[in-house]
Amino acid sequence: MTVSEQVGQKDYGDGIVGIELRRAPVNALSPDFLMGFAGLLHQLEQDEAVRAVVLTSPFKVFSAGLDLKQAQGFDLDQQHAIVEALNVGFLALFAFAKPVVAAVTGPAIAGGLFFVLGSDIRVAGPRASFGLAEVRVGADFPAGPMEIARATLTPDTLRRLMLTGQPMDAKQAQAAGIVDLLEADAGIVLDRALAEARALAELPSIAYASVKRQIRQPAIDAIKSAIAAGANAPEGGWFNTQTRQAMARMIGAG
Repeated sequence: MTVSEQVGQKDYGDGIVGIELRRAPVNALSPDFLMGFAGLLHQLEQDEAVRAVVLTSPFKVFSAGLDLKQAQGFDLDQQHAIVEALNVGFLALFAFAKPVVAAVTGPAIAGGLFFVLGSDIRVAGPRASFGLAEVRVGADFPAGPMEIARATLTPDTLRRLMLTGQPMDAKQAQAAGIVDLLEADAGIVLDRALAEARALAELPSIAYASVKRQIRQPAIDAIKSAIAAGANAPEGGWFNTQTRQAMARMIGAG
């Protein structure tokens, strides 16, 4: 599957560009998918005609995180490759200078939640859910996702999501500040997200980029420092002695 097949682009007019996450069937994360996503963001950031971005998924699941069945077999190089992609891909989103609005109509779980947390405005439908299941699959957090979570979640929400691995429904996520706007009809989530993107696109772009950088720079610097110190290739790999067994249990194979 090529990058263009996994990450699509759509012009909504008025400088609003859609990025469609379309790695069927559940936008499971892979190095190619995340690096392609980062590459597209870098292109759009340099394109002066682009004023804002809307993230969407055509599937019932916004993103389910890693394909656990596949991940169980990762060797050391593959573990390093996915950690690097998680760091690079979500750093590109978090540091993106222009407005980003996420239109979420299904679950955004584990690594998939960082498409949401990295966005500026989050619009959700009633069937959306949000969680960080890493502890349940026996894995900790790479530096990039960890710093983004710290910067965007309250301490209590961070504690609840990370230490239980249990998801929140859309109403709970709105109460926790993960979701900004909750629509009762999933069919209008994209329309609402586009309206929010157009409103943000009307703001002075230089000031928007500067203020966003002021808010996020400490986390961005922490991620870049961790990468420079070797966080993309953790010694011994990402997995520990319990990870593969925990992954097997999660998918009912153990």
